[in-house]
Amino acid sequence: QVQLVASGGGLVQAGGSLRLSCVASGRTFSVYYIGWYRQAPGKEREFAADISWSIGSTFYADSVKGRFTNARDNDKNTVCLQMNSLKPEDRGVYYCAEGRGSRHTDVWGQGTQVTVAS
Repeated sequence: QVQLVASGGGLVQAGGSLRLSCVASGRTFSVYYIGWYRQAPGKEREFAADISWSIGSTFYADSVKGRFTNARDNDKNTVCLQMNSLKPEDRGVYYCAEGRGSRHTDVWGQGTQVTVAS
């Protein structure tokens, strides 16, 4: 069973940037997808981005497209989400998850809090 640990959240001003990391242990990501999901207070968890570990294909929600970039580091078993031009509506707890396809979630990591001040 893979374990996922997300980190990198924090407080940032609107327009600023943060870089989240998701590190896997237990086994490599191999053929799976690693996704980022976020949950704002009082709202349902929503998809933000994911990446195919094997071929690097990336997918983004319309709300983050052009501002967020998802990338993988095979050697470090890490996926990083670079978030630029952050908006107050980007705030929430960000979770990484592994799945067998895009927008599939089989294993969840713990969340990391992102706060964007207006």
